[in-house]
Amino acid sequence: MGSETSRRRFIQTTGAALAAGPFILSRAHGQSPNEIVNHAVIGTGGQGSGHVKRFNAVKNCRVIAVCDLDPERLDKVALSLQDPSVKKYADFRKLLENKEIDSVSVATTDHWHVPVALAAILAGKHVYVEKPCSHNIHEANLLAKCAREYKKCVQHGTQRRSAAADMAGVRALKEGLIGDVHVAKAINHQLRDKIGKAKQEAPPPGVDYDMWLGAAPEVPFTKNRWHYNWHWFWDYGGGDLVNDGVHQLDEAVWGMGLDRQYPEAVATSGGQMWYDDDHETPDTQTIIYEYPGKQIIYEMRLWTDYPMEGHDNGTVFYGTKGKLEMGRKGVIATVGDKVIAVKPEDYGIAAEEITPNFITAVRSNDPSLLNNPIELGAVTTNLCHLGNIGVRCGGIKLTYDPKTESISKASENQAKANSLIKREYRKGYELPYSG
Repeated sequence: MGSETSRRRFIQTTGAALAAGPFILSRAHGQSPNEIVNHAVIGTGGQGSGHVKRFNAVKNCRVIAVCDLDPERLDKVALSLQDPSVKKYADFRKLLENKEIDSVSVATTDHWHVPVALAAILAGKHVYVEKPCSHNIHEANLLAKCAREYKKCVQHGTQRRSAAADMAGVRALKEGLIGDVHVAKAINHQLRDKIGKAKQEAPPPGVDYDMWLGAAPEVPFTKNRWHYNWHWFWDYGGGDLVNDGVHQLDEAVWGMGLDRQYPEAVATSGGQMWYDDDHETPDTQTIIYEYPGKQIIYEMRLWTDYPMEGHDNGTVFYGTKGKLEMGRKGVIATVGDKVIAVKPEDYGIAAEEITPNFITAVRSNDPSLLNNPIELGAVTTNLCHLGNIGVRCGGIKLTYDPKTESISKASENQAKANSLIKREYRKGYELPYSG
């Protein structure tokens, strides 16, 4: 399909539906089902295929539809369900017209998260959106506003909020196990290999590449812009800060009780110190989020195959009496010469994992039941975007004003910083909701 045909069809399909009001509502006039939730997964790559397995395994939920622009991936994930009644879609808008679908997962490229999520809400669906919830600050704010306006369950895919160990850690911090906490460090270290320089070539057979590009500028196809490596291009993703670091940063603001507010200032430094290929995003970042009487430090190095400071990817909280570490191996506090394993049972915590938690909220049609509602996910995602904006402007210090959705102060390059709050949308791929 030609690019002009794709854009024209996108306008016709989305525009006509919006002109008539919200998209066709899901069953029971948009109300959540009392029994089985019919779920669909949009985007079937690494995360999306995981969604298919996890949601299909949740009690009172079944995956009845899957969607992807890559026919090879689409066929593979549909076969994995071993259910011939599962519907396959290449176009998410066609999927959203299916009135039997109650909820959707959005596991596409980052730059499609908000366009798809907004369209799904307008279609009467509840939404689980993968991290980061948006490609830019303006989109995150729009998504949170749309969810409130239409009273839909919109869960953000930072799953540590649903981990019993992390819940216990946050409780321990609030109860003063390590005293007054003034500093937290979010650590993201790993070896992410260089990707080389890819040549221009034709898109894979059967792929509507213009649709894949969506709002992004029209550029030739290369395999480095395709599966997974799209994370490292500003037009589609935001590097590993929004990809993996968002988990550690989310733990930090949650544990510090700062997850509903923005810092007074964000100081940034970083860039490419190791990559010399098609990567556009940094391999190294240090970002300091400054709050009244508190700091959150984010450290990222993508060229280390060893732990930073002896720690796996996670978050360290520093208090007046000791420190508390949240990581993949659990939660450990060190107070004086005592090492304390922080266990959920010691705090009476029994957690519902993130996917069943979403289904619980959908069945009750109650966003307040979500462990990580989009209003929290939007703040953490925007903190990541602010860190990236500072680095893209040369490593600057900036202040963000959420009331005006603008960079109100910047040590330099303020105009450029503000230009990165939102993006230009290619004609035919504008957002379906403006707030």
